[in-house]
Amino acid sequence: MTVLVLTRPLLDATADLVISELHERGVPVHRLDPGEFPQELTVSAYLDDGGEDWRGTWRGQHRDLTLEDITAVYYRRPGRFRLHPSLSAGDARWAFEEARHGFGGVLSSLRCTWVNHPWRNALADYAPHALAVARRCGLPVPRTLITNDPEQAHAFVRTLPGGVAAYKPLGTAGPVGEDGEAVAVWTSRVGAEEIADTVALTTHLFQEWVSKEYEVRLTAVGGRMFAAEIHAGSAASRVDFRRDYDALAYRVCEVPTHIRRSVTKMMATLGLRYVALDFLVGQGAHRWYLVDVNPGGQYGFVPELCDPITRALADVLEGKAP
Repeated sequence: MTVLVLTRPLLDATADLVISELHERGVPVHRLDPGEFPQELTVSAYLDDGGEDWRGTWRGQHRDLTLEDITAVYYRRPGRFRLHPSLSAGDARWAFEEARHGFGGVLSSLRCTWVNHPWRNALADYAPHALAVARRCGLPVPRTLITNDPEQAHAFVRTLPGGVAAYKPLGTAGPVGEDGEAVAVWTSRVGAEEIADTVALTTHLFQEWVSKEYEVRLTAVGGRMFAAEIHAGSAASRVDFRRDYDALAYRVCEVPTHIRRSVTKMMATLGLRYVALDFLVGQGAHRWYLVDVNPGGQYGFVPELCDPITRALADVLEGKAP
């Protein structure tokens, strides 16, 4: 058996944790960055009378990988294909699409354990789709509007308690700054009077502002769930905890039965073996509201849950768990 880990060669501490655990168990692991294709990685796959699946070899700079040996794939943070710099812009677009369909098509056809299959990840990454599925599966979701109509945004926010909403980006990639680097876009608290006509330029997500007591990061691996309360200790982290990790305090907590049941149903519907979910827990009634679905979310920032989640992931990849 071989567990294939698809991620960038550097700066992926989450993948490093799982790889170390698998190594300690004596499970063969092959770490590969799809970004090495086609300049440092050669792919040859055959579909012939020898069987129903693609067979062949991927030859890298240091190691070769036989497709038939792959029993599980951990799809973490694969890089983009790095094409030859001599290609014109038009040729590069064509080459990228050929690589996506060829390399990606062979990869996606593998009949093995996926955490998670890229097509499943891609679907769950669409917030409107994931939140709708969550609602259908019984998870509470705050009132939400997706629009590029400033008047509709104004009207929606005015109907919310206190006349304020949470604005958050729909995708993971932020706008590009003057230096060519992506700029992070955090969740922010906005009033109706702050909504500008520039809303018309693209879709925006506005969500009911929940007066929370704390947040919960729930990480589900197969049939197991790990949850921790996140208590914010600064103004910035109370709006978006990612803005100030140093101000956070964590407390492992139990998952209510009805939430557990609905998360299990949602994972089955989306076809996920792993997902990180963010909940806001309202003041008073302590009702859990789902606000974010991340099929590739990291988990190492909660110290008490880091090792248990790593072991659970390794169990799934090794074939010891559903």
